[in-house]
Amino acid sequence: MNKLLYATALATLLAAPALSAERINVLVEGGGEMLQKAVAAKFTADTGIEVNFTVVPYQGVFDKLSAEIASGSSSFDVATIDVVWNAKFADHVEDLSDLFTDEVRGDLPPTLLADAKVNGKMIGMPAWANAEIVFYRKDLFEDPKEKADFQAKYGSPLAPPKTWQEWRDMAKFFTRSTKGDGAIDFWGTDTIGTFAEEWMAHVLQAGSPGVILDKDGNVIVDNEAHRKALEFYIAPHCVDHSVPENVNEIGWGEAQNLFYQGKTAMMKFWAHAYKMTPKDSVVNGKVGVAPMLAGEAGVAAIPGPWYNVVPSTSKNKEAAKKFIAYAEAHNALGIEAPLGLAATNSAYKSYFGKPGYEHFGPLLETLSAPATQGRPLNEHFQEIVDEAVLPAVQKALTCKVDVADVLAEAKSNIQDILHP
Repeated sequence: MNKLLYATALATLLAAPALSAERINVLVEGGGEMLQKAVAAKFTADTGIEVNFTVVPYQGVFDKLSAEIASGSSSFDVATIDVVWNAKFADHVEDLSDLFTDEVRGDLPPTLLADAKVNGKMIGMPAWANAEIVFYRKDLFEDPKEKADFQAKYGSPLAPPKTWQEWRDMAKFFTRSTKGDGAIDFWGTDTIGTFAEEWMAHVLQAGSPGVILDKDGNVIVDNEAHRKALEFYIAPHCVDHSVPENVNEIGWGEAQNLFYQGKTAMMKFWAHAYKMTPKDSVVNGKVGVAPMLAGEAGVAAIPGPWYNVVPSTSKNKEAAKKFIAYAEAHNALGIEAPLGLAATNSAYKSYFGKPGYEHFGPLLETLSAPATQGRPLNEHFQEIVDEAVLPAVQKALTCKVDVADVLAEAKSNIQDILHP
């Protein structure tokens, strides 16, 4: 569908009267409300339909929507849900396939379209998406002495890392004692031991057809790509010693703080953090960004999209669909919110070249990379991660076990979860 036809179709949809009320209720967590407040205000101005947000903590979205589905009635016309819940709620939300015109499909990264489809229906419209990219200290990478020393030691230029080997080399190079007493107090990077998503991104970079499970639900956690990715993931800790030693105490927040406090030269982190660098941070104004690392299969990441869905119990389904279509068509309005995220290619591209949004190019390149894909849309996936995958990563980070043995054990545990 060309842009003129799409605009006409959207205008027709918006012009139709709401079926039962001039108000819709949206269930969302706090960050999601901020990202959608501007589009909601414009939607109300253009259509007369009021948008009321019910804001709850992250887990509260899942709990409240689950409770209302179980009761058979709902106070909500739209819910904004994390992609990890798509499979869980797929049978309890409306099919939004009619909103996915050719124009809409062409404006979304393929991985966001793939994650929207569960059991043959489009269960939700992407509202925004995030992914890990590479953050690095521009002041160090552009320093003439650092560049000369790195070139002399590794025989290659010091530039934002693109490959696994470059990442390891640069992490080792920057790990040092800054006080001259031999005690390491500055590291090349960090290794996160309390979450498994970063390792799973490397699995895709290594060329696995899926993460943990393949498209048919078969357990593939022990394939060659998973093994290579886990060996790479633990190497900075177990082999290179280029990260702080307390890896199993480091999560997203700790990794972010290490970088902001000037304790690491690089990190792989969710792209939104670029805009949120504290003004009083020692690295403020010194942060560079690049696409996520590439393995044999190229650049790849595990995206973190959220989707607007219409519960089957909604009393105002047509008005809810109008809002969702409108939010997609005006997706860039959320970029000025604190998290500063969007879902559509056009929204991100509209900010290319604007100061303060240098991360959008690497983010969109990472989201659109052919090897990037989401987590399996399996209702047991979070249980699989918590009870089998993360324990396997943490066991590997002890540096005392064989990676292949760890993954074989994880496979057995996952099969027990899937087939009790």
